[in-house]
Amino acid sequence: MFPEQLKALRKGSGYTLSQLANELNKLELDDQLNVHPNSGPQIGSWERGINTPSYYEVMKLAIFFDVSMDFIVGRINQQIDIEKIFAANNNLIFDGKHLSGKERAESYNLLKGYFVGKEIKMGQRQSELNSREYKEISFRLGEKK
Repeated sequence: MFPEQLKALRKGSGYTLSQLANELNKLELDDQLNVHPNSGPQIGSWERGINTPSYYEVMKLAIFFDVSMDFIVGRINQQIDIEKIFAANNNLIFDGKHLSGKERAESYNLLKGYFVGKEIKMGQRQSELNSREYKEISFRLGEKK
């Protein structure tokens, strides 16, 4: 699970292997965490599951991507209620920009509108299917043999 999580985090953040290595090397952390410089091939071997990073390397990755170590190693795959995040979290960031209260509310309303519209559309499709099935059954019952 770790290789997939790492690759998803890296690609989702738009980094190449060497760019991520350079960014990790720039982190100003405890000396214990900066013992060995990172390289693109090293990170690539982690993503392919060929090598496994040390505890300290996983910690550096978690700090860099701002995720928990449990998340990065795939230990936690918890469900998160987006509605609660928008309601309770005053520190939401999108595309590197902090969202104001108004932006959080508008974003929430866009998401909610999307899913409500999707439910309505699915309900309409089901009604159309039910109507079509009813008409087909009615036609068959009315047929003379």
